[in-house]
Amino acid sequence: MTKKTWSDRFEGTLHPAITLFNASIGFDIELIEHDLNGSIAHGKMLAKTGIISPGEAEQLVQGLEQIRQEYRAGNFNPGVDQEDVHFAVERRLTELVGDVGKKLHTARSRNDQVGTDVRLYLRAQIDDIRQRLRDFQAVLLQLAETNVETLIPGYTHLQRAQPVSLAHHMLAYFQMAQRDWQRLGEIRARTNISPLGSGALAGTTFPIDRHYSAELLGFEGIYANSLDGVSDRDFAIEFLNAASLIMVHLSRLSEEMILWASQEFSFISLTDSCATGSSIMPQKKNPDVPELIRGKAGRVMGHLQGMLV
Repeated sequence: MTKKTWSDRFEGTLHPAITLFNASIGFDIELIEHDLNGSIAHGKMLAKTGIISPGEAEQLVQGLEQIRQEYRAGNFNPGVDQEDVHFAVERRLTELVGDVGKKLHTARSRNDQVGTDVRLYLRAQIDDIRQRLRDFQAVLLQLAETNVETLIPGYTHLQRAQPVSLAHHMLAYFQMAQRDWQRLGEIRARTNISPLGSGALAGTTFPIDRHYSAELLGFEGIYANSLDGVSDRDFAIEFLNAASLIMVHLSRLSEEMILWASQEFSFISLTDSCATGSSIMPQKKNPDVPELIRGKAGRVMGHLQGMLV
């Protein structure tokens, strides 16, 4: 079995079942692009501060970019023996550029490396979701503009209460989406702080420039405390909370679509491209999409609870 990076004081090797149980490569391979970006910034910082030479930094960057191309081409597929994406990248880098590849780990721990990767990944996800919320709002506005004079019953306790404009009803969801968009923006600001340079927990004695690597990665600042830098996951919990609220809002709209499409309500009719049918009940049009959205809401909320505990 391949020797582990932490195993110098161990005479034996891990049991294969424990190796499989411990491995995170099946999950964190999704972080690879961000891991490469973080490593490139770290390598450039090492050269800027004189810890390694500019030539060595260039070798590291070229090797990391080659790994990126291999991954995008489907030719970089590390297995469980690689343990995690960070070790897999470092091992492949050393194969490509030789011993200089080992210098990339100078003044860096997998602790601050993981924290950096997760923040870069989540920052990108937040930007994508915020754009999708804007697209969702555009659809709601279009529906509102064409249904200002369309009246529907407004309900309380599932009993007809007051007539409302369908536009007014749709704009309620527009406002929910606006709060979701704003909330994610606030979380993005707290996510966009660099832990790189915190080391395992107490920093490093190398003369690194944390502000320079943070600037290269587009971070707005750095953690003031190294212990907090490597242990903070508040931003991830905040994101999952915001994601849960988004799913609550989508679940609310989905339930209304399910009710409105029923024969008892008959407010809307589902198009054939957005519904499924039944082999023995041809009159049915099943609202699978909104039903699945409601089901998936529970999964997102479950992730929040999992992170909290």
